[in-house]
Amino acid sequence: MKAHARVVAEFVDGRTVLRELRSESPLTLVPHRGKPGLVHLVNSASAPLGGDSLDLTLIAMPGAWLKVVGVAASLVLPGPRPATSRFAVHVEAAEGSTVEYLPDATIVTQRAHHSAMFTGSLDASARLTMREMLVLGRENESPGRLSTETIVRRGRTPVLNQKLEIDSLIASPAVLVGRRVLATDLRVGYEDPPSPVAEEWCSLVPLAAGGSLTTALAHDAVSARQMIDSLNRFC
Repeated sequence: MKAHARVVAEFVDGRTVLRELRSESPLTLVPHRGKPGLVHLVNSASAPLGGDSLDLTLIAMPGAWLKVVGVAASLVLPGPRPATSRFAVHVEAAEGSTVEYLPDATIVTQRAHHSAMFTGSLDASARLTMREMLVLGRENESPGRLSTETIVRRGRTPVLNQKLEIDSLIASPAVLVGRRVLATDLRVGYEDPPSPVAEEWCSLVPLAAGGSLTTALAHDAVSARQMIDSLNRFC
């Protein structure tokens, strides 16, 4: 299955207007009626499966505010034949705009092979929040293979270029001590923390080109969110 969903937000007469809202199953975009600029991301089918290729494009025009929130976890499953599933998110944020991308958890099940990519192209005055929650296998299940890549630029300046590779060996109790939820929170354009902060199983790091990256490793998604929120108070 191949699908490409797209949102374009524009600032018109003092408020954000969704100039374009295009869904393609299984990526369904549902605008919030009472809050312009808020969009819910719904998986309308079992996806991604092995072999699926999904793309999501988020564009905020000058001054616009765009917030995309997931409403349910994504379950990454193996397909009928051995193949990699792929999900790519691309964000473009123009002058004075704000983009918040807050999907729900991604659960990588046994035998699945999944690749996720996030790219962001930001104006120097734009703001970005991107949160990722990776669950390595269901309860009492070892995960499949997962590779993620995050590339964000602000103007011509690289902000973050990060890759992560996880397989059953890395996710084993010997490496992760039984913790199977990895959460990250990237913020660009907000007040940066003055120095790194490290607590048990989580950290907050200011980035050299501006912005901050919070990382947490937890037993469950609720604990991971609490750890992220606790550290973000320093921003």
